[in-house]
Amino acid sequence: MSFEFFPPKTDEQREVLARTVEQLKPLSPEYVSVTFGAGGSTLAYTYDTVAELKSVHGFSVAPHLSCLGGTGEEIEELLHRYVALGCKRIVALRGDLPSGMGVSGEFRYAVDLVRFIRERFGDHFHIEVACYPEFHPQARSADDDLKHFVRKVDAGADGAITQYFFNADAYERFVSDARAAGVRVPIVPGIMPISNFSQLKRFSDMCGAEIPRWIERRMLGFGDDSESIRKCGADVVAGLCQRLIAAGAPGIHFYTLNRAKATREIVERLTG
Repeated sequence: MSFEFFPPKTDEQREVLARTVEQLKPLSPEYVSVTFGAGGSTLAYTYDTVAELKSVHGFSVAPHLSCLGGTGEEIEELLHRYVALGCKRIVALRGDLPSGMGVSGEFRYAVDLVRFIRERFGDHFHIEVACYPEFHPQARSADDDLKHFVRKVDAGADGAITQYFFNADAYERFVSDARAAGVRVPIVPGIMPISNFSQLKRFSDMCGAEIPRWIERRMLGFGDDSESIRKCGADVVAGLCQRLIAAGAPGIHFYTLNRAKATREIVERLTG
């Protein structure tokens, strides 16, 4: 089990994350990851959050690293800082261009970033990459998307975390296709707890994650009853996790959105 956090930028966000960390720490995750802010001072937020989670809370931390991080020299310097912190795991991503930004950094694709890390740091880092059971919204086809994933593994990735999904069949089919293509690294399902359904719907529309019609209809039926939405969501997502574990998933990676309650309720259903 692992948790993903995003770096807070305000005092209020820092307080929220601090409370979340204290509530999730007793669940003893294998590691936590911290998302990457592209460009400028947002890079400092990621590094500072990684440093605090590691030094203050004692987590094994996997910083996200994006192709939008700048030049090879700047990325290498940042990686050396993570080595100095004692980080052993990196999540290497292409990243999405911020609105109005027309070009990426020195690296165009995640495979280039994976290759660079391996060339400069050998086997120091356990490298996770992203994959898409319902395929990347910018991919030309599912087959083309799978080929991109295989190239990242061939370049040196040690494992993969999926985009979130709610259809277990999509995960099982993707893993089967990846194995048939020669991929042997662990493919960990990324799981999004359901607490704010309207927010989840917006996220899903942007990233191409399909929400099954039966889930959407049930959630909409609760109207503004956030407590019922969260409880039903915990039941639905815990059921999804149980099926994935039964199908052989090597772990579960929770996209917490820096909130603890929905994730805790899912884990309690799985372990209770």
